[in-house]
Formats: sequence, C-alpha cells, structure tokens
Amino acid sequence: MLPSRVLPLALALAVFPLWPAAAQFGGMPGMPGGMSPGGASPGGASPFDAAPPQQQGPPPACRQLMTLRDETQNHGQALQEAGKKKLPPEEVCKLFKAFIAAEGKMAKGLEDNSAACGVPPDVVKQVKLGHAKASQMGKQVCEAAAQGPRPAGPSLSDALGTTPTVPDASGKKGYGTFDTLTGTPLAR
Repeated sequence: MLPSRVLPLALALAVFPLWPAAAQFGGMPGMPGGMSPGGASPGGASPFDAAPPQQQGPPPACRQLMTLRDETQNHGQALQEAGKKKLPPEEVCKLFKAFIAAEGKMAKGLEDNSAACGVPPDVVKQVKLGHAKASQMGKQVCEAAAQGPRPAGPSLSDALGTTPTVPDASGKKGYGTFDTLTGTPLAR
C-alpha cells in the first residue's frame, strides 16, 4: 500500500479509538459522579443527610492519569494535523513514535490505577486494543518511511512499446468528425 494511502488510515485508526475510552474517567474519587472513600455515592444514603466532607480533588495517581490522557490527546491531534498537511512519512513516523510512547504510558497507568481511580475494566481493555492497533499502524508507517520514495514505474507507452504521438496542428481540413466520402455534410 502506498504511504499516501496508509497515513490517513493509520491516523484514523490510531487516534479515534482512544478518545471514547479516554472520556470515560467517571467514577474517580473526588470528581463529579465519583465515589466517596467509603465506596458509597457522594450524596450518602439519603438526599436529606448532611453534606459529605469536601475533598481536595482526585488522588495524585488519578491526576497523573488525567495528565497522561491530555498528553496522549495532544499527540493524537498532532498526528491528525500531520495527516491534513500530508507530511512526509519520515516526520509522521516520529509523531507516531511519540504518540505510541504516550499512549503506552497511559495504558500502563490505567492498568495500575484502575481500582483507585474508578476506571472500568472495559475501558482499560479498550485502551489496550487501541494501543495495539496504533503500534501496528506506527510500525507500517515507519517501514514505509524507511523504504523512502518509490521509483516511478514505466508509463503506459513504455509498457506497450510505443512512443506517444502529438496530433499535427498544421490545420489540414477535411479530416473531421462530420466528414463523409463526398465531403462535409455541414457545407451543403
């Protein structure tokens, strides 16, 4: 497959599977919709109970996950811009390597801190699948970049063994589409 055809496909597969999974960070302690330290909902057993104690925000591990998510999204956006600008495969390969490294850190962080941050197991699984696909696409893009530009193949004239001819523009009359054996029917 040509590098010009691989790059848009690679970008689509690498970036888009990540975003739905990264957006599913609900249930983190200290975040809206999150769990309280006791495991109950933030509102307690009844809406008439006293207000729950205020937390200072998510735990440091969860904040680190959000930082990794943002970093991965930035690298993904850089890949999308590279696809729109039709950058050469060598530059896209560098961007893919940075994206894959950031996505790998995020997948590892999700796996290690999923319980503490309330990340569902299916999100971790989805991010790992997206990372595997992105790694495969990155490998293909970098292989295409390593091959360099492909030599131009023979033209149709070369393949048929003929030489291209240019029509004579000397202005000869009588050899047109409307000519018949007895002359031009339009001249009658």
